[in-house]
Amino acid sequence: MIPLALNPSLLRLGLAGAGPQARRRLQSLRRAGAGESLKIFTTDPELANEAGATALQHLPNTAEIGQLNLLWIVGLDETAYRPLAEAARAARVLVNVEDVPEFCDFNSVAEIRRGDLLLTVSTNGQAPGLAGAIRKRLEACFPDSWSARVKEIAALRQGWQAERMPMADAAQRIGAIVDERCWLSCPKKPD
Repeated sequence: MIPLALNPSLLRLGLAGAGPQARRRLQSLRRAGAGESLKIFTTDPELANEAGATALQHLPNTAEIGQLNLLWIVGLDETAYRPLAEAARAARVLVNVEDVPEFCDFNSVAEIRRGDLLLTVSTNGQAPGLAGAIRKRLEACFPDSWSARVKEIAALRQGWQAERMPMADAAQRIGAIVDERCWLSCPKKPD
């Protein structure tokens, strides 16, 4: 797998699904910044209600799939997900059928968001429960205060860029700040 962080405003995203897993995926995509770029296809009234006016109350057809860059399929049985995934692959649209590895061109990662800081964990789709356990541990190591830390370092970096400081020198200064303030000291978890 190739790890990437994608800008959702530059992509055409789709979510086709039903049930609580699809609602969780919708929430995750929205937290990631997928707003107007996300089309929701569903026959599930609860998902449609949560998605709001943008929900299309049907599963996508071939033409709709072909307009996407990425498609998540969640909570559908094989008779529904298989033709959607095959149509996506035929249209060269990246597809992920949750919990069906043979229909996953990409995997969604366990994530921690602290403002602009994004930490992710992946097991290449092989052990999502383990990725979730690691995510929980990282949440303790990277509390909400990291959001302000990122903003502080970003402001310093902007000043250093204006001064035309070499990137290596800026990186060294950032490392010194992190060390001096013990930002990477993770609380020990009792065994």
